[in-house]
Amino acid sequence: MRRIIVPTGYMGSGSSAVTDLVSEFADSSNEYKDYEYIFLHCPNGVFDLEDKLLKGNNAIRSDEAIRSFETQMHKLYDKKFWWVGNYKEVIGPEFKDMTKDFINKVEQFNFPGFWYTHEEVNFKMFIRLLLRKPFKMIAHDKQKFRPILKYNDGMRISYIKPKEFYEYAHEYIYKVVNYISRGKENIILDQFLLPFNLHRVDNYFGDELKVIAVARDPRDVYILNKYIWGNKKIGVPMPKDAKEFCKFYKAMRESEIPSKSDKVLRVNFEDLVYNYESEVKKITKFLHYTEKDHVNKKKRFNPDLSIKNTQVFRNPEYADEVKIIEKELKDYLYDFKEELSNDVKDTIEF
Repeated sequence: MRRIIVPTGYMGSGSSAVTDLVSEFADSSNEYKDYEYIFLHCPNGVFDLEDKLLKGNNAIRSDEAIRSFETQMHKLYDKKFWWVGNYKEVIGPEFKDMTKDFINKVEQFNFPGFWYTHEEVNFKMFIRLLLRKPFKMIAHDKQKFRPILKYNDGMRISYIKPKEFYEYAHEYIYKVVNYISRGKENIILDQFLLPFNLHRVDNYFGDELKVIAVARDPRDVYILNKYIWGNKKIGVPMPKDAKEFCKFYKAMRESEIPSKSDKVLRVNFEDLVYNYESEVKKITKFLHYTEKDHVNKKKRFNPDLSIKNTQVFRNPEYADEVKIIEKELKDYLYDFKEELSNDVKDTIEF
């Protein structure tokens, strides 16, 4: 059985623990452990293209949508020193052709014409307009000049139906995944999807997709991010003030559209540590593995080490900040059955 396994989480919630755990199973490809393939959910990615073409679409909107998607994919392909880019090397030169083929299928009409988005002046257009000015003055505006435009390939329009869009997108995504997998039966793609996109998965994926969404006690997320990850330059962009963090975190979690798909399993980072055996059995069953497939048990994810990354918030030094989080984010706290006194200085990096 083929599997596309996607660990994901809420910014620092511990999805890498699931990536490490699943990497211990037989025939699970994870060539780029820390690499995040973002072409679905990044700004102007596939999901943005979906929203623009299938919700409130019009001629101008679809022209902009197609161009913005094309530009973003070119950036991901060409930008060698962008940590989420360099698809030319990470995926392969074929990514460019696969993207072009997808765009050609989505784009239904291309005809001469322009709208205000084509007339928006950039630097090159400004220089050309400046050079033309003397000729217009000599002609006293009696001579008609061709308009100087940002784009000269006409209007690129799509009024595509949802069924067609999802069919072409499914084909495109699976072509890309096949190249990433390098012939492996199972592939692990960390953060390939975000929790906020999971309501979409049934439109794009078959039963091969297995998403494991990881949540974590926000008290630990806040303390680790502010006092450990930030100092090591590996922090996530969250507010460092406790009250602002609570507002941000709550808004972030409440913005999520719930997914009812059976392709999604939700776990807690703490359960992976404190209830390791039962949680591994649950994940094994969800992925349709057997216990025999877990060939490298605890070689990548060891709960005896990861336990040091839990309950760091109990240090009295952080008591005032933790009280704020406990009051404002009580619905997201983990119910610890035992109390530990872990120090942030003892946390482990993987």
